[in-house]
Amino acid sequence: MSSDDIISDEEWENRELCSDGNCIGVIGPDGLCTECGRPGKRGPVAARKADTASEEPAAEGDREAPATADAASSDETQAVSDDDDWANRRLCPDGNCIGVIGPDGKCKECGRPAE
Repeated sequence: MSSDDIISDEEWENRELCSDGNCIGVIGPDGLCTECGRPGKRGPVAARKADTASEEPAAEGDREAPATADAASSDETQAVSDDDDWANRRLCPDGNCIGVIGPDGKCKECGRPAE
């Protein structure tokens, strides 16, 4: 293992996991999952650093209004939907495979049909 492979505690604590509950990947510096390619919620690292560096503390009158109840409700609905997907997933019947059965009735990892 080279020194480039060592992850600092800060990097480890601030990593973003893939939002796909069936994926084991993490979001890379390009803003995409390293396993499945799904985009992360925070975007590419360079863009996040540029946004953070350009932000200045807001004056009292410049603060944004709090998020509406509709936005919070939408987030909660998405979370419930994700939980349902997770609870209803079907695992691959091959005990040596880590895959789940996709909408086509086959394992997403090994291609074995559901039994």
